[in-house]
Amino acid sequence: MTESLTHAESIVVATTPEALYDLVSDVTRTGEWSPICTACWWDEGASGQVGDWFTGRNEVPGRVWETRSQVVAAERGREFAWLVGGKLVRWGFTMTPVEDGTRLTESWEFLPAGQQFFAENYGDQAQTQIENRTRAAHEGIPATLAAIKGIAER
Repeated sequence: MTESLTHAESIVVATTPEALYDLVSDVTRTGEWSPICTACWWDEGASGQVGDWFTGRNEVPGRVWETRSQVVAAERGREFAWLVGGKLVRWGFTMTPVEDGTRLTESWEFLPAGQQFFAENYGDQAQTQIENRTRAAHEGIPATLAAIKGIAER
């Protein structure tokens, strides 16, 4: 397990890159568009800058858990990204101006440290757990993008 697992998809949203950034970088609104992350909040003193931490609550049938994530990119109108656990999984949004608005791309990268973490914590079930998370990302990204588009174009 040395290679990252990655996935990304895009959608065009009829708004500006800055407006989209302002939306997706407000982690307190994540529950409005994420199929798994139902709530997020900034850790004390955080305001969305690189290095800041936030906590998210995730829910799937039969399981609820919280994660802490660190902001690793915060460039208004260009990119907002974070690392779950500071090193396990990288999630992010990039904004690119296009003729009809902004191309919003959501990306997911299951980093080698995250795969190692799963191996240590899930043992024989690690590969199944990794496959479950990968499937959730592949299914969740288009749903998230569609929901963000709906909110941004209201």
